[in-house]
Amino acid sequence: MNDSSRAQGVAICVAAAVLGLIFLSGLLNGAWWAVAIPVGILLAFVLGLTFWVGFTIATIQVEPEADPAPPANDDANGQG
Repeated sequence: MNDSSRAQGVAICVAAAVLGLIFLSGLLNGAWWAVAIPVGILLAFVLGLTFWVGFTIATIQVEPEADPAPPANDDANGQG
């Protein structure tokens, strides 16, 4: 793992901690946006994911499977 990946990981952790503190501060102050914004973001994500799944299912093109070849007759002597 290189230093760039570690720096990105630390930045993500710091951002998550700061956003968590802002959320907690908003809840303690009784601000409605502290709940409304995360719920709105989560709702938009879930609806976007649902739309993407539906769009993928609606537009997928599947090739029908080819019929398997009939089994070869290994009975060369006519015995069977």
